[in-house]
Amino acid sequence: MPKPNAVVSALPSTIPFVAPERMERESGRPFAARLGANESSFGPSPRAIEAMQRTARQDVWKYCDPEAFDLTAALARHLGIRPAEIVVGAGIDNLLGLTVRIFSEPGDAIVTSLGAYPTFNYHVNGYGRRLVTVPYRNDRADLDALAETVRRENASIVYLANPDNPMGTWHDAEAIESFAASLPGETLLLLDEAYGEMAPPSALPPLDTGRNNIVRARTFSKAYGLAGLRVGYLVGAEPICAQYHKVRDHFGVNIMAQSAALAALSDCEWLASVLAKVASARERIASIAKESGLAALPSAANFVTIDCGQDGDFAMGVLKALDARSVFIRKPMAPGLDRCIRVSCGLQQELDLFETALPEALAAAGRSRR
Repeated sequence: MPKPNAVVSALPSTIPFVAPERMERESGRPFAARLGANESSFGPSPRAIEAMQRTARQDVWKYCDPEAFDLTAALARHLGIRPAEIVVGAGIDNLLGLTVRIFSEPGDAIVTSLGAYPTFNYHVNGYGRRLVTVPYRNDRADLDALAETVRRENASIVYLANPDNPMGTWHDAEAIESFAASLPGETLLLLDEAYGEMAPPSALPPLDTGRNNIVRARTFSKAYGLAGLRVGYLVGAEPICAQYHKVRDHFGVNIMAQSAALAALSDCEWLASVLAKVASARERIASIAKESGLAALPSAANFVTIDCGQDGDFAMGVLKALDARSVFIRKPMAPGLDRCIRVSCGLQQELDLFETALPEALAAAGRSRR
């Protein structure tokens, strides 16, 4: 067979996540509660469903608009910026890979938090860049240490999710703006705001497309309930955005995804109802954790991270015991964070199952209920 290049040859044959579908295939049974992937089981706007049905009947035989013109224009109006300051892509994951490809060279240092979103690391390694990680501090990204590491390593890119995945914690806008101002002008700040709609307003800095070293990534996968369609977008200065158009997959956001996202964006009432359900589910998950003697971290995302109170092995035991009870969750894996499990906001019946299963899982993992 032809030889893969040296970077690919050296990579392990792994993916960032083990999908719940694979877990179901291997176990031979479906999950009764799907609370691990931070999807929105509350579903998309009825307008988005109608748009997909209409597109399926009338337009799906066509190629999509490679410029995503209507969606980009609607996002520009929604955000109060210009269409040239937006790049639409096939989910944030796709845009993360493009960012690494465009704004760094092979061997460049790229900085992120140890234990942060692993798909970003997957792209860094896949393009032959050098991943440099900084431990969390008090379950939040350590902004001071990240900035210091960027300067020390002369990093091309620094990645920061705010609100954070996997911890759900956040920094306020003032701290984010101070962090951005502390970075060298040659370093790109890749600010992942996938959970921005669920965050308090104080967590998101005002949009400022006048800075040439910041891009902000957002998505229709979380609050808008369109994870399966893969629609995300970047906001940044026009000279930055122009670079993406040189190399992006111009047919990567299909015609049904574009029409659904456009309709979802217009349905403010549905979004508000979903955000209320997310807030209620966060409170319910925290209450379930407390009832079992565990501590839930404050969350600005559509999941809650729960401190299991012991080490990573115990937390993994809890995860596996929940899996055995048909409740799918995930957990942080980095040292210091691995004492926790992470539970997505879900439907009432899913949280009912989690509430029943958690005390049993704690006991199975070797801890009696308090």
